[in-house]
Amino acid sequence: MAGRKTPRMRQKGETSLRRCIVSGAEMSKDRMVRFVIGPDDEIVADVEARLPGRGFWLSAERDMIHTACAKNLFAKAARANVTIPADLADRVEGLLAKRCLNHVGLARRAGEAVSGFAKVEAWLKTGKPAGVLLAAADGAEDGLAKVRAWAQVTPVIAALDANELGQAFARERAVHVIVAPGRLAKNLLVDAGRLEGLRKTGAKTPRGDARRS
Repeated sequence: MAGRKTPRMRQKGETSLRRCIVSGAEMSKDRMVRFVIGPDDEIVADVEARLPGRGFWLSAERDMIHTACAKNLFAKAARANVTIPADLADRVEGLLAKRCLNHVGLARRAGEAVSGFAKVEAWLKTGKPAGVLLAAADGAEDGLAKVRAWAQVTPVIAALDANELGQAFARERAVHVIVAPGRLAKNLLVDAGRLEGLRKTGAKTPRGDARRS
């Protein structure tokens, strides 16, 4: 019938699609955050998309969460009264940051991750396969430019700061981290990509106040 929209077909390798309750856009679940109604009718972030109950999906962006809260869109989607935590966006950010650090920590313990400028340089320059390169969001601009050049086709994520990355290596700070290809790297890419949306780090220029590490 004329004028009817044709549903967007899922691309090969793409995860199932969900519709954002704010924008109405359909996109991969990997780029979104699921929410459910928890105890006491409170909206709960389900970053693993595993909690029971009807899910409400939002694009993984802080502005989207703020808009959903301000316009009471969770209640409208649920057709019921709900309680929305005032710090919902911060809770989502914290959960995603924790998941990212868990992925890095597991990779380190499995011998699939190293930290430090020299180790990352050696890894990349020898052509050893890399799944993802993490650069501290507060790292020096010149160091980030160098590792980006070495990385070539390896994805570079700048969603975590040096203190956070250091936690995964039981040290005070870590500015450059590389993770080998595999399941952990894939999971890290998804969660770090969502975390970037909450922190809006993707469009920022790293500050030059962090030491190389």
